[in-house]
Amino acid sequence: MRFDWLKAALLSAVVLIGTGVAAHSQSAVQTEPAGAEPAIAEQVATAPATAVASPIVIAAEEKLAAAEMDIARLGKRVEESTENDTALVDLKLEIETLARSMLDIGVSLRPRMTEIKARLEQLGASPGEGEAPEPDAIVAERNRLNEERALINTLTGRAEAVSVRANDLGNRITEARRDLFSNTLFKRTEISPSMLSESLVAMDGEWTDLVRTYGSWGRFVLAFKWQALLGWAFFSLLAALVFVPGAYRLFGGLIDRDPSDEDPAYTSRLSVAFWSTIIPTIAMTALAGTIYGLLQSFAILRGDVAPVISSMLAIVVAIFFVSKLARGILAPKMPAWRLVNVSNGGARVLYLLVVAMVFVNGFDFVEDQMSQSLGSPVVLTVFKGIISVFMMALILIAMAMVKPMVAKSGDPADPGEPWPRVISVTLLVAGFGLMATASLGYVGLARFAATQIVVTGAILTTMYIGYLSARAISEEGAFAHTIIGRRIETKYQPGHVALDRSGLAAGLLINLLVLLLGVPLILLLWGFQVQDIELWFYRILTEIRIGGITISLVGIFFGVLLFIVGLLATRWFQRWLDGSVMARGSMESGVRNSIKIGVGYLGVALAGLIGISAAGIDLSSLALVAGALSLGIGFGLQNIVSNFVSGLILLAERPFKVGDWVVTGSTEGFVKKISVRATEIETFSRQSIIVPNSELINAPVGNWTHRNKLGRVEVPIGVSYDADPRRVIEILEEVVRSHDLVLNFPAPAVFFMNFGDSSLDFEIKAHIADVLNGMTVRTELRLRIFERLKAEGIEIPFPQRDLNIKLGDQDEPLTVLREKLMERKPKLATPPEPAVTGVTADTETSVKKPAKRRKPTKAGQDSMGDGSGPEGGDR
Repeated sequence: MRFDWLKAALLSAVVLIGTGVAAHSQSAVQTEPAGAEPAIAEQVATAPATAVASPIVIAAEEKLAAAEMDIARLGKRVEESTENDTALVDLKLEIETLARSMLDIGVSLRPRMTEIKARLEQLGASPGEGEAPEPDAIVAERNRLNEERALINTLTGRAEAVSVRANDLGNRITEARRDLFSNTLFKRTEISPSMLSESLVAMDGEWTDLVRTYGSWGRFVLAFKWQALLGWAFFSLLAALVFVPGAYRLFGGLIDRDPSDEDPAYTSRLSVAFWSTIIPTIAMTALAGTIYGLLQSFAILRGDVAPVISSMLAIVVAIFFVSKLARGILAPKMPAWRLVNVSNGGARVLYLLVVAMVFVNGFDFVEDQMSQSLGSPVVLTVFKGIISVFMMALILIAMAMVKPMVAKSGDPADPGEPWPRVISVTLLVAGFGLMATASLGYVGLARFAATQIVVTGAILTTMYIGYLSARAISEEGAFAHTIIGRRIETKYQPGHVALDRSGLAAGLLINLLVLLLGVPLILLLWGFQVQDIELWFYRILTEIRIGGITISLVGIFFGVLLFIVGLLATRWFQRWLDGSVMARGSMESGVRNSIKIGVGYLGVALAGLIGISAAGIDLSSLALVAGALSLGIGFGLQNIVSNFVSGLILLAERPFKVGDWVVTGSTEGFVKKISVRATEIETFSRQSIIVPNSELINAPVGNWTHRNKLGRVEVPIGVSYDADPRRVIEILEEVVRSHDLVLNFPAPAVFFMNFGDSSLDFEIKAHIADVLNGMTVRTELRLRIFERLKAEGIEIPFPQRDLNIKLGDQDEPLTVLREKLMERKPKLATPPEPAVTGVTADTETSVKKPAKRRKPTKAGQDSMGDGSGPEGGDR
């Protein structure tokens, strides 16, 4: 194996920017001359004639015939490409596409099969013996439909056969790639003096070829492509000025360390280490991709030179990435920002050793690509691999011998202490293990292990730092202390809770970024191709299988997106209908509210159906769920369903609407909201009462403003027995008729209601246009009546009662009387003494005292409740 995975890992973004993707896509879809296997040809020849078939069936048959020839061709190419991993990946992608097209054929034929079955059922069975024969047209149609159905069944079987063979070829490719990877890693080369001498001779020849090949290319470019070279240089410098300084200008707050901060928070150190590695690396990758794309666009590269140039750019990005990561962790010049507990000298030495190791590994990768382009002998490649492995092993051993840990004094400037024994032993085992593996002839395995130590270790370290940063930012109150958090708080002032939620969202995004960047790179490093990752990603998004159920994340995403769009459209239509259409029509607010709510529920239902259909969920598969819900409704959900249906009835019949004054049971107030489950009623004390809709349907409900706001007020009044009743009626009629809010029709009336205990009882009955003004009208009428009666000299008496008290000896009853009066009037400082006349033993005496005012009789009560009308609650 030639470490193609490293190149793909570090230049995946470069390939996407450059033109390599287009060339790869074209090579993936090239076809060879079609040739079908004899068995397939015979199967096509024996298929029923398509003269009677519909256009859909004919198109499916043509597509299937082409697929059968393609699967035969792909089978031959798989046999020829067992030693080429890239070609095998391309073939597997083509086979996967072909297998999916077979599913499309089955789906396209399904509606036609349903139509044929329905038509055959309409025609009925053929007449039996002794029955009248059918018309020739019906017989011909039945025969045609049966032939077409047989053809569809044959095509479905052929499509299934092609799909099975495609799956078999995919399994063969997977097995071939696994064997190729294992053989490349564990291939043993005999290390001997003759091999070394052959390598030295081959090295001299390679150098000669290198000078000749690349010298001729350079002279050709300078002689004939100098204008393109100047254009490439200009645009490359322009891209460098855009990407590198632009990244630092846009994200300088995330990647710059503050030298004046002597004790930065751990969250800040993690965040700066992570972003100072990721952001510059992404910018450098984009720059490398732009440079390579410009070289291709200006046609400067030659076919044998392009792999080497792309490898050099990839290694530059790899060295830059590892150096930024090492600087972010070790911070050689800023001990306060260091993530590990090492001394200053130890940080500098470790940084240089890490960069040297990735440089050696990258140089070996470029040399390997150069040897492939020049066609150098394999023995030379093995020899150069041994040299690079031994150099990286020596670097690991040197790391083990370093004393980087902070001294016991705690001062990073003091000479450091040795590694903990576990770390030093691990580094020594890794270094000597690489040497031993290469000495035994397993050079490929040693190079693979060395590369994983450098590149995979760097990626895993970056992912771990990103994970720690995300966890630290997600903690309560941590995001507010970060640079971004402080900027958001200063500019927008969202509050503590909103900042905490932003920190949680930022932590989730960082974890997602770590997974999306780190996992594909590690997979590429371990021998997988970009096409493998694309295929897996496609399957994850579209074909997650759980038993017999297939889940599509893309379908679910678009379903949710369409539901949200439908919901927003419904809300907009509700506002437009309410504010632009119904408001101009002077429609009542209750009617508008009912229509608005109905439109809202209809829109949500339609948006839900559209979202479910777009998500690929078969509604027929929900029949079992619907049955379970039916059973649940019959038992535990009957109250919910009852309230739901009652809400629909209330919205449709509208016995009351929003804003009505209703009385139900012990609740009285204004209707604020009607939903399908419950109705919100606000009392005069501003208390919201949630009443289930079923109670409003099943129980009596009073509505003061059902059809109109017309209402009647009743004001009881009592006058002294000395007054003239007729004069009192005249006075009361004058007072009530003079009020502006009292209607003349129906005309107000005054009634002599009763001879009371201490007064003559009258009652005013008058109608007003707005019943909500009832409290105000009654108050003003009482004030006017009081003033008018006072001016006329008519007394409003106090109620009185006569008590007969039988006295005993020594004034004992008087003492008891005083105690009773104290209990009845506890607020009086001294109880009033009753007027007693003729106190003698064993005699009855009449005692008079002020009695409480008589409560109005039932006939004299207000007709609008207990007197606490809508204006009693500050309305």
